[in-house]
Amino acid sequence: MDYDVTVALTYYLPYMSGVTHAAQTVAEGLAARGWKVAVIASRHDRATPARERINGVDVYRAPVLGQITRAQVSPAYPMQAARLARRSSVLLLNLPMAEGAALARLAAPTPIISILHIDLYLPPGMLNRVAVAASDATSRFVLRRSAAVVANSEDQARHSKFWDLMAQREFRAIAAPCLDRRGGTPVYRETGGPHIGFLGRIVEDKGIPYLIRAFRRIADPRARLLIAGNHETVMGGGVMSEIRDEIGADSRIRLLGELRGTEINDFYASIDVFVLPSVAESFGIVQAEAMMCGVPSVTTDLPGGRYPVVATGFGRVVPPRAPDALRTAILESAAIPAGERAEKAALARDLFGVSPGLDAYQALCELVRARAYSSSGR
Repeated sequence: MDYDVTVALTYYLPYMSGVTHAAQTVAEGLAARGWKVAVIASRHDRATPARERINGVDVYRAPVLGQITRAQVSPAYPMQAARLARRSSVLLLNLPMAEGAALARLAAPTPIISILHIDLYLPPGMLNRVAVAASDATSRFVLRRSAAVVANSEDQARHSKFWDLMAQREFRAIAAPCLDRRGGTPVYRETGGPHIGFLGRIVEDKGIPYLIRAFRRIADPRARLLIAGNHETVMGGGVMSEIRDEIGADSRIRLLGELRGTEINDFYASIDVFVLPSVAESFGIVQAEAMMCGVPSVTTDLPGGRYPVVATGFGRVVPPRAPDALRTAILESAAIPAGERAEKAALARDLFGVSPGLDAYQALCELVRARAYSSSGR
């Protein structure tokens, strides 16, 4: 085999999302451990090369003809991905994926480990309802053909519409490996008042307007709300105009744009509370990374999305779309003392750090590969 594992997903670097971050961390982590790793994604940005090597990983990008909602139209993708899969011992297939069913069929006999990141959510609308139904059918097809299935938590998995299929496979709850971003400088901090932060894609499902409404009900003139994330090239359409309308004339709210690298470390070092007010969520790498830096998270009561807070007890869980509850939870979390923050941060690093996640993925890949070799008589 040319590769020990091929990782298949739709969007890869330089685009960044939770799925991209998780796939990159796993791919580069396994490569650093001596595995031969390939990544196949769509070439959604034509300025990127069709093939390159990034941090020990061979990255391939299939040509794109267009886009429907968040899905790329790439007839070449399943064929190119399947060729790589057949040259690999294991295929890590990230779901949801529009081309997933075609890839799963063409990749045989390579065993598939499906990683279900979320039950697809799209804003209301006829076209989006059709897209979700098609995606669900594709995910079911892939799961039936998978040797094993991964979700970020058992909470996410058991509340998924696909749990009936997942439970029939070799299932593992493996939290997305999260980077330890301690050591940043609080360059975004302006006052001695509470600093509240959000970091992520600026899209409808993140529920940012509810956070803004909650923050504006905090009277402290020294308080600041820092909103960071990509809104210019985000797939599926951003909601920046709505966010600006919600901000209005409140000069305490800062829009920082997209942050990368050590800028993210500085962001976590600048805030007292992280808020993930999503209306659809399955884990939230950003909130787990904030916790690992000693910053409590306020998040919404969604299967999977609530898991990091529930597992650590570090922060608060509130109903979705509830600004008053968000405001109360933010103020309570801001008051968590330094000693408790340090204790909970250590627990978060044990649960969500890169090493335990990579250990779990490596063990599952080795198990699936061994079973495939045994069944083939090799």
